[in-house]
Amino acid sequence: MKKTLKTVLLAALLPLAAGTLRAAEVQVAVAANFTAPMNRIAAQFERDTGHKAVLSFGASGKFYAQVRNGAPFEVMLSADDETPAKLEKEGGTVPGSRFTYAIGKLVLWSAQPGVVDERGEVLRKGGFRHLALANPRTAPYGAAALEVMKSMGVLEATTPRFVQGENIAQTFQFVSTGNAQLGFVAMAQVFEDGVLKSGSAWVVPASLHAPIRQDAVILQRGKGNPAAAALMDYLKGDKARAVIRAYGYDLPRE
Repeated sequence: MKKTLKTVLLAALLPLAAGTLRAAEVQVAVAANFTAPMNRIAAQFERDTGHKAVLSFGASGKFYAQVRNGAPFEVMLSADDETPAKLEKEGGTVPGSRFTYAIGKLVLWSAQPGVVDERGEVLRKGGFRHLALANPRTAPYGAAALEVMKSMGVLEATTPRFVQGENIAQTFQFVSTGNAQLGFVAMAQVFEDGVLKSGSAWVVPASLHAPIRQDAVILQRGKGNPAAAALMDYLKGDKARAVIRAYGYDLPRE
């Protein structure tokens, strides 16, 4: 009877041990605008698969330079489609792994109610000292902000008031702390489930700038890592897509 019980317990524990052995970690470079949704997705991913996504957040342009210099990232979730495509062309990615996981939305936001109107006319009227935006050389949301101001004909007037963040997270911090009265941020930073969390905002029409297509790709260091492949599959699944949509991103057509 004892032998039978031991055999039963061993049989029950073997699959658990095998699952633990199969679980892996993946180092992920994530665009700063995608911080909130990716933290939620990573937690769900670990619960559902056993794999762990170790996240680093920052500007896509800086991640590109770090990857080229040997940074140990295995997956990149960029804020644009150009950076992953460039790495792909240079042979730095796993062929066929790149796809668009989200389409970003730009928002002009102030932490104070009543500052930003629903059509962004505050940019024409002025009355503010500092306007925050992400560095357009390294952050796609910053480049989109320049496009918007150029389309509106206010770029020349607003340029002297610019305060540039290293990435969209720092840009948000400038506005949230009041160091800049308003600024261009990602919709995911200030909206959740379609509701503005605080302050006042103008959701910039997509017609005023090029689409912010955000691509994910497995980097060469992630080749053969089951957690990297599993994460990419997970991002395409219903659970992850629901989170992405909840934070105000559009989703590519399937």
